[in-house]
Amino acid sequence: MQDHYEKLGVPPSAPPETIKLAYRKKAAFYHPDKNSAEDSALRFREVQDAYEVLTDPERKKSYDEYRQRSLIDDPVAVAQNMAAKYIQGILN
Repeated sequence: MQDHYEKLGVPPSAPPETIKLAYRKKAAFYHPDKNSAEDSALRFREVQDAYEVLTDPERKKSYDEYRQRSLIDDPVAVAQNMAAKYIQGILN
């Protein structure tokens, strides 16, 4: 499962302007009126959700804290997720 940063294709250190630009690109690509893929509406909503969280300072702070705890609390799942993404990148 992708986190909000991955959904927008930005690093956690990305400034608000970069997050906004990434959101606009992803939203335009996944917009259901422009993308006929079966999952475009779902992807569009995921991108919107990610943008809403990452551009609200309080929600971003809470999300970042949760994300950090997840990395610490379940390192095996994090490593498995990273390996799966690496393999997926090779196969594509």
